[in-house]
Amino acid sequence: MRLRASDRLIEALNEQVGNEMYASMKYVSIATYFDSETLPTLARFFYRQSDEERVHAMKFVRFILELGGRVRVPAIPQPTTDFESAEHAVALALSSEERVTGQIQDLVRIAEEEQNFLARSFLNWFLDEQLEEEDSMESLLNTIRRAGSDRLLDVEAYLEREASATGTGTPVAE
Repeated sequence: MRLRASDRLIEALNEQVGNEMYASMKYVSIATYFDSETLPTLARFFYRQSDEERVHAMKFVRFILELGGRVRVPAIPQPTTDFESAEHAVALALSSEERVTGQIQDLVRIAEEEQNFLARSFLNWFLDEQLEEEDSMESLLNTIRRAGSDRLLDVEAYLEREASATGTGTPVAE
């Protein structure tokens, strides 16, 4: 028996594919800002975030297909490309993560209203992920604020040390 979902849920999941792809593009935009400011560790952090968001979008795509739905990716708006400062760019990233958390919570509400326990289970992973994403972005924002705009190279060094300490090879902001 093939898994099923309502048209309403499939439509909402498709919308989330677009939201995740938009978040991915937003992070590319932030990464290129840091690249242009010769802050390669921050750039690498946001390129990695972009890749993660694309992976999230693809998880939704696969789930829609598993439910027997049709994937219909919505139009994706152009992200902001101008940032006043590193703090501004990361504050926008945090705001974006908070918005995505709300979007996932809306999906959970739909799944619960429809008693679609498979969708509810699928969405649990995203709820956990959003907690981690918001925490990471808030930590990075606080680190940048503490350092100040004239000490972003210290933020770069801090992120490199954290990456080495965790053994991930990628900067973390926790």
